[in-house]
Amino acid sequence: MKKEKLWQSILAEIQLNISQANFNTWFKNTQLVEYNGDNLTIAVPNTFTKEWIKNKHNGTIMEAVESLGEKVDEISYVIKKNKKEKKEVEKEEVKENESQMEFEEFKVDQESNLNPKYTFENFIVGPFNELSHAAAYAVAENPGSVYNPLFIYGKVGLGKTHLLQSIGNEVKKSSKKVKYIPAQKFITGVVNGIRNGKMEEFKSRYKDIDVLIIDDIQFLSGKEKTQEEFFHTFNELYEKNKQIILSSDRPPKSIRALTERLRSRFEGGMIADINFPDLETRLAILKTKAQERKIKIPDEVCEYIAKNIQKNIRELEGALNKLIAHHKLTGKKVTIETTKKVLKNLLESPTKNVSPDQIIKAVTKFYDISESDLKGNSRKKEIVKPRQVVMYLLREELEYSFPFIGKKIGGKDHTTVMYSHKKIKKKLEKEDEDMKEDITLIKQMMLSV
Repeated sequence: MKKEKLWQSILAEIQLNISQANFNTWFKNTQLVEYNGDNLTIAVPNTFTKEWIKNKHNGTIMEAVESLGEKVDEISYVIKKNKKEKKEVEKEEVKENESQMEFEEFKVDQESNLNPKYTFENFIVGPFNELSHAAAYAVAENPGSVYNPLFIYGKVGLGKTHLLQSIGNEVKKSSKKVKYIPAQKFITGVVNGIRNGKMEEFKSRYKDIDVLIIDDIQFLSGKEKTQEEFFHTFNELYEKNKQIILSSDRPPKSIRALTERLRSRFEGGMIADINFPDLETRLAILKTKAQERKIKIPDEVCEYIAKNIQKNIRELEGALNKLIAHHKLTGKKVTIETTKKVLKNLLESPTKNVSPDQIIKAVTKFYDISESDLKGNSRKKEIVKPRQVVMYLLREELEYSFPFIGKKIGGKDHTTVMYSHKKIKKKLEKEDEDMKEDITLIKQMMLSV
């Protein structure tokens, strides 16, 4: 396939998987420079676009290439300016330096994959993450000696990645070999290794590591071959007293389709969670970030943002960044009035309504079963429990009648629904921690499926 045609086909695939706004922003002025069957070289207009696509959309591009029946082991990026841009290079250098300051989160060490901006010094500690921070710090001081493996879990945007990379950056000071890798990248490595007959080469990348950090380990769910390879890597490092650090959006017992031997390994060390930050911690985060950006934000503005964004540190920082960008563009002083206007859409967006189909989809995804099994007549324990949970949620979240729920779940009798609802409710009332955790995580998933 010719380069131009191949790139247009790749772009068409990418366009199906990301929003139109994202596509227009990052891929509009790109082109394929070279493709030799293994490596892909893409031309982008500037450094910022290069770093963004590399860190945010590398996997999307790989998946698009593979869906076309082609293969790719590595993607490279080059900056290619047009004539008009070349004439304004001197003007743009100043702006680009500012952009690099603002988006320094994308500067990563090529060998370890660690971002130097993530340190213990700029990690805000509060009651919600105290245990995780203490465990992480202990591991950083004595890798391989305490809490091995260290398993940290919590909802998206609460600082897991920051904490994991802080450990890595601290350990690196003692010249130990550290590798940070998102689970999805590990999965891609296994797939490519199997497909290209290079599994031994893939395994060799991890055998001499002192500290292995895997982020979002829940993505190994259901991927049997990847789990097998990770199990061997885990054992080899563990037997050498090398440190293993893992993160997930849920505890090991709640990761579905995970082999029992891996689950037992994950639970064999220290498990620590990160909860939602309290108001005082949210205020501290905002003030610290504003100080890092060298901008004065009035206390009443910080309090307004902190009170309106309660469950996601990333959204908290996003609101602050939006406010700072507005200040730099307009030159206007940051006040409570301008803050309310600038963040109006962000803070006052209506609550997302949940549909019955979203509840069903979230439950089937969480328990790793099919919708046909859920609505069928199987009496297997692994099917009955999710069926009871979905009936409970349809009643509690949407207040549907028992006959309607029965009809929605494969034509079940209303007495079956009543029994299921009562059983789950009783478990929650009796403080069944496993059930409480399942329901909490499913409710979080319902808004994103």
